Amino acid sequence: MEAKTRRLTVSCCPKKHPCPQCGKLGRRKQVLRREVRSIALGEILLLDVQYAEYRAACDCCQTFRTSPPGIDLRCYYDNKVRDALLKRLIEDGMSIPKILAAMKRDFLLDLSEGFAYDCVRRRVEELDQAEYRRWTLEQFSGTLCIDELHLGRYTLLLATDPIGDFPVAFALVDHNDQDHMRRFLANLKRHGFEPRVVVTDGSSLYPTLLAELWPKAEHQLCVFHVLQDVNAYVLDAVKRLRREMKRRGQRGRKRRPGRPKKSSRKRRGLTLVDQSHFIFKHRHLIVKKEENLSDADRDNLRKMFQYLPALRTLREFIEKVWRLFEPQQTPHQACCRRAALVTNQKFAAIPELASAMKLLDAARFRKMIAFLRTGAARIKKGRSRARSSPVRTNNHVERTNRKLRFFEKSRYKWRRRRQIVRFLLLAFDHWRKKHRSTHPAADSRGPCRVEAKHRDHRRAA
Repeated sequence: MEAKTRRLTVSCCPKKHPCPQCGKLGRRKQVLRREVRSIALGEILLLDVQYAEYRAACDCCQTFRTSPPGIDLRCYYDNKVRDALLKRLIEDGMSIPKILAAMKRDFLLDLSEGFAYDCVRRRVEELDQAEYRRWTLEQFSGTLCIDELHLGRYTLLLATDPIGDFPVAFALVDHNDQDHMRRFLANLKRHGFEPRVVVTDGSSLYPTLLAELWPKAEHQLCVFHVLQDVNAYVLDAVKRLRREMKRRGQRGRKRRPGRPKKSSRKRRGLTLVDQSHFIFKHRHLIVKKEENLSDADRDNLRKMFQYLPALRTLREFIEKVWRLFEPQQTPHQACCRRAALVTNQKFAAIPELASAMKLLDAARFRKMIAFLRTGAARIKKGRSRARSSPVRTNNHVERTNRKLRFFEKSRYKWRRRRQIVRFLLLAFDHWRKKHRSTHPAADSRGPCRVEAKHRDHRRAA
């Protein structure tokens, strides 16, 4: 079935038009025509564009040409085609091949990959990075999350505002070292960012640099990473106790040939080996928070304590660790709880718990509870202002990193620096438009856009 073709006439050729440089009216020299493709669902839409070449009445240029709004000079497609392609790229998260296939299916446009990358380049050139920096400074809450993301042979240094919920800045570097991190943070300081709280993970890149650049800022270590490391030690203890229990059950045990009878298995009950297998299957319940436990989880946890009473000590330890980071306490109360925890001989007798308590040394713990000293750094939950939680983790920047990794690696697999940077700039601009409430874009352009053109250059072309 032959596709339907529709034609529209678009004109922008008045007798006089202002010069694009000084605004002095130029006289029309000749009327020109060309054909431009636009988008229409299920049909071919052709625009017959009528524009003109003007003789300049000033010294800015010799001649210039006009173009209707939404149609650039020397382009075979109007801006609606580019907007539709970029919307599928940034908002819908489609890959370039899928975008081209969708444009051909919906709008009968046979576009190339080069055109798609050219649309990305043109849109990035239109962005005003200085305006984005001003906007981030105006909206900055005073809390900064910093993290790094590895993208192939590059490393992405990213800073976000968890309270304002927007990315602040990024840098794509070749090596993840202290020199590149210093340059990245120094640029933030030079642009005017003076955070009150800086949230990072436990990397050794940050403490010296933060004390050097922002000595008055509180350095908040990510509580999530600390609990993750503590949970790993607790689970190691569970594995060790479970293996010892299994070895006791297998000691002196002779296996008879054939399958045991069901009646004998029911009469004997669960053996130590079976109990150790049950503990291994439900070992995650030891480090699962009380409010997240279901009724079935509580029953299984009670069975684990019956089978192996030593697990109660591990559960008691992890519950005391959680209490260290409760927001409804003072820093002095948190320090007292920490002192009682690390001096508990019952916990120190277990090697894994002794290693976990080394993570809670006094210097590091002071940075872990920085959120208790900065009550202003709080994330609003829902619409109610009364419900809020302090910023204790750098999960915000890590969620942004995961989103960027998903788009960049899983969808596009871009590995050139300029392609990654262009995509990041478009993603940042999209997030700004999504989160910005009252910043209408001022369009100071007139009804027709013009391009200066010297006669000699035109004749040579």
